[in-house]
Amino acid sequence: MYIEAVPNRNSPPAVLLRETYREGGKIKKRTLLNLTSWPAEQVEGLRIILKGGTALPPGERPFTITRSLPHGHVAAVLATIRATGLDRILGPENNRPCQLVQAMIISRIIAPASKLATARMLDEATACASTGKVLGLGPVAAPELYEALDWLFARQPEVEKRLARQHLKGGCLVLYDVSSSYVEGRRCDLAAFGYNRDRKKGKMQIVYGLLCAANGCPVAVEAFEGNTGDPKTLAAQIEKLKQRFGLKRIVLVGDRGMITDARIREELAPAGFDWITALRAPAIQALAADKGPLQMSLFDERDMAEIASPDYPGERLIVCRNRELAAERARKRRELLDATEKELARIKTAVTRKRDPLRGKDRIGVAVGEVIGQHKMAKHFDLTIEDASFSFTRNDARIAAEAALDGLYVIRTNLPKEAIGAEDAVSAYKNLAQVEHAFRSLKTADLDIRPIYHWLSDRVRAHLFLCMLAYYVEWHMRRKLAPMLFDDEDKEAALASRSSPVAKAPRSDKAKAKAAGAAGSISHNGAVIHCTQ
Repeated sequence: MYIEAVPNRNSPPAVLLRETYREGGKIKKRTLLNLTSWPAEQVEGLRIILKGGTALPPGERPFTITRSLPHGHVAAVLATIRATGLDRILGPENNRPCQLVQAMIISRIIAPASKLATARMLDEATACASTGKVLGLGPVAAPELYEALDWLFARQPEVEKRLARQHLKGGCLVLYDVSSSYVEGRRCDLAAFGYNRDRKKGKMQIVYGLLCAANGCPVAVEAFEGNTGDPKTLAAQIEKLKQRFGLKRIVLVGDRGMITDARIREELAPAGFDWITALRAPAIQALAADKGPLQMSLFDERDMAEIASPDYPGERLIVCRNRELAAERARKRRELLDATEKELARIKTAVTRKRDPLRGKDRIGVAVGEVIGQHKMAKHFDLTIEDASFSFTRNDARIAAEAALDGLYVIRTNLPKEAIGAEDAVSAYKNLAQVEHAFRSLKTADLDIRPIYHWLSDRVRAHLFLCMLAYYVEWHMRRKLAPMLFDDEDKEAALASRSSPVAKAPRSDKAKAKAAGAAGSISHNGAVIHCTQ
């Protein structure tokens, strides 16, 4: 027997109790009772009984939902923390500051916010996820989180030392790069005006350096004053690697603005560290000068060559030419030149017009300076500014000289060929992109490290370290969940299949399959609609 609702045109549906039976090999049904006049609760009770259940008295429910907290994402992050052993590295079990730090790491990954907002999200009365319940935090107040930050800052040297013991070995590659984040307010001792990577005019900032293993796993972070130049941060990292981590010999990989001649001579060489970096544009131009060792004929049949120069004794120079990068830079230069020329022509028209012409060398110079500064093309134009005239021409010689070096970059290292081949040296330098990826995750909606609201310098350092630990957990999660994400889970095989490390990194077959599958589906209001062509 079963209950069926039968539509009844403009009237309410008829609710019927029916049963099925077999007659002459055919299945038929007949109506046993009309239940249309029954209350809905009684009909539902009878339906439950017919299915083998037990009906409750009217008004009673088997259970009542008093509160529901999202849990899946919390469980995933907490499981990763425990799988990596980070909970044991942070401190002893059942230690409330340690539990609060773990809770802040989880919150930083699933819903980054200020410490005050995080306290509200963790407190049992105002929780928006199961983090506090799972960790048994109970009531949580904002001052407790600040005390936990102070506890974490005191533990930072030991935690970084244990992370280095896991991920860094003697003779290994260590990636290092620097970024900055802006600060709200003017009361932090570390905050200062400097080269603002966030493009926040009028905002003071903090500079911080990130040390990573060769595979991009973060190991240590350090904060500096906001006006600290990138090379000046290197000495602290060398001391940290040698003294605190006990690494006697490593290969430090840094960008061309980080590992300079002065840093090599004064810091890396005395420490006994090897290094891999790149040359800046003026140095490349000097190598490509008349009768220099860098000649374009080197790239007739290949995109990479090793040269030597008396200006770099005892060093190896690996010259690379990326044709795709050269074409892109040529296109961008052409567009910037056209845009600059168009704006300069507008100024020239303003100077020569009959009605209210632009006059005065100062006024014309200011207008020209705004255009030149916007597109950074001053070196490619010859300008003549007078009180009542203005003219400009392109400097084709300088444009051609720059275009000749499009797509060229030179890797510089003191490692001998026996220690590392040319291709491996190029790949090692290009691995710095993984540190750039870390900065993108730290700064964007992933972990939201900025803006920094803390005033005390130690709190700023603790905040940076907390965000680094959150990225440490995220890095491991991405590796574990790569098959389910759009991350390329077979990147190493794809990189091994390319003809040269200079070429653009290809996508693996698995990544292409993921992209093809995503192209056939559209997400709308939480539902996934699969499309066919």
